[in-house]
Amino acid sequence: MTKTPVAGEVTPAGLQNTRLLHRRRALVLSLNILTYAAFLAVLARVLGAGGWSWPDVTLFVAAAIGAPWTVLGFWNAILGLWLLHGVRDGLGRVAPFAAAGAAGTPIALRTAVLMTLRNEDPGRALARLMAVKASLDRTGAGDRFAYFLLSDTSDLEIAARENAAVQEWQDAEIDATIVYRRRTENTGYKAGNLRDFCERWGDEFDLMLPLDADSIMAGETVIAMVRIMECYPRLGLLQSLVVGMPSDSAFARVFQFGMRHGMRSYTMGSAWWGGDCGPFWGHNALVRIAPFVAHCDLPVLPGQPPLGGHILSHDQVEAVLMRRAGYEVRVLPVETGSWEENPPNVLEFSRRDLRWCQGNMQYWRLLAMPGLPFMSRFQLVWAILMFVSVPAWTATIALLPFKLIDGEDAATFPAELAIGLFIVFQAMSLMPKIAGLLDIAFSGATERYGGPARFIAGAVIEIAFCYVLGAIVTLRTSIFMVGLAFGRSITWGGQARDTGHVSWMDALRELWPQTLFGVAVTGALAALSPTVLAWSTPLIAGYVLAVPFAVFSAHPAVGAAFVRRGLNGVPEDFGLPAELRRLRTAPTFTARPVPVAPLTATADVAVDD
Repeated sequence: MTKTPVAGEVTPAGLQNTRLLHRRRALVLSLNILTYAAFLAVLARVLGAGGWSWPDVTLFVAAAIGAPWTVLGFWNAILGLWLLHGVRDGLGRVAPFAAAGAAGTPIALRTAVLMTLRNEDPGRALARLMAVKASLDRTGAGDRFAYFLLSDTSDLEIAARENAAVQEWQDAEIDATIVYRRRTENTGYKAGNLRDFCERWGDEFDLMLPLDADSIMAGETVIAMVRIMECYPRLGLLQSLVVGMPSDSAFARVFQFGMRHGMRSYTMGSAWWGGDCGPFWGHNALVRIAPFVAHCDLPVLPGQPPLGGHILSHDQVEAVLMRRAGYEVRVLPVETGSWEENPPNVLEFSRRDLRWCQGNMQYWRLLAMPGLPFMSRFQLVWAILMFVSVPAWTATIALLPFKLIDGEDAATFPAELAIGLFIVFQAMSLMPKIAGLLDIAFSGATERYGGPARFIAGAVIEIAFCYVLGAIVTLRTSIFMVGLAFGRSITWGGQARDTGHVSWMDALRELWPQTLFGVAVTGALAALSPTVLAWSTPLIAGYVLAVPFAVFSAHPAVGAAFVRRGLNGVPEDFGLPAELRRLRTAPTFTARPVPVAPLTATADVAVDD
């Protein structure tokens, strides 16, 4: 059982005993160090069997850099599965605050629901914000919420449509607080957009609920989270577990199927020891405005972009600043009523990944910030390692042919040990997915995924999919990280969210490096050792298949076939909640666009009710 906290030994909100959290963290650290050390010891035995050559040393260093992310993911998944099925009240151990959300008392805190936009389809985004409002109104507590559309749109035609759509909504909801604000300068990107809201309207509200243009939340979920925030005044940020919505894109369906069954166990495990130093994903979370304004203003990094200037990946930095200020940051690891849309094709997915990569690499300059708890500093390091490990693993693939020509004596090489290490490590890397699949099977919840047959078929498809996607994204990220060192940056603009095909020419133009890399490595291994090629196929095939994968996984006909057969469907595909059902009948905004000022002006354009 969870030990009852005692005075002087509790986290800021009084939720957990700090000694208990320290013991958990010590256990996780020990498990990771032992596993990592065992992996490196066996790898050293394999690579050093015939003496150490330069490929051996380079492979060892690359694997040592890449392995920590995999090892921690493995233990997070194992711990999460144990908490879900191996103990009583696992949720109580992880999130002792969750029960407060079930209280039937009226809420008192005032919350601003914010949707941030930049060159997005305004009708599509506004339909999601309207669905959130309708769901909150059904709870009977709608009067405690106000709605803000916070635009950083630079395209004047899109801005005019935003303005017109909001005015039409305001005319239909004359009793509601609905505000549209468009900044004339995109200062600070999304973080600056939220900061501007806080400076203008923050004093009028207790909490804010930031949403992305593809976000939607159920009213009951939001109310439960507000109740939790009311019960614990030192809880500064509460992140919901965000899952993917139904999609007509085969790519998005397969991706979010894997995320859906993998996130729950992984998040349970990480929250068990992360405790009061939880994550913030930038949306679908409640943020307490007063400490956010007082303590979470992001520093402007010295130097020029891409690694200097305004911080791009703002969310985790705001989380660690909130915790430094003496407020808890928690995640509610419950899969209910919090959704987002995933990119419809691999090119959009990869672009999003590169934006995150550039933002996370800025964290190097934040590691020396004074006053951060150890766990918060670790979170920044871990966010960096998530992308540093990518080129390390790419290097191991590129070095395989060199390992085969370095004069290794086949008679002394420990082939069985090498194969065993490969199999074990691949199983460890897949453990978040395996744990998620077992969680659903143990829960008897396969019917929510269309039945056992569809669930098993979806699992097989998704595991194959993850190898191909991993190959595409890792090489692209590796190349991008080299570019970062020479000042290359990525544009932060609107995202393509609707299903659409990828042409062969677009796929080839974007993914020719993957194809060339895959053909070169495959050809070299085929000539040097067909046996090694056979074992390496799961890791290499994705490079060779990059272009056709991009085309077919985004093709509308393939997506339609997946939908028709119920393949890789998430629970909402087989039982659509009211909030998502509303999107299918969302109103069409017919008002003529209202002209807006160009971005040469210094004043903002604002329209309220």
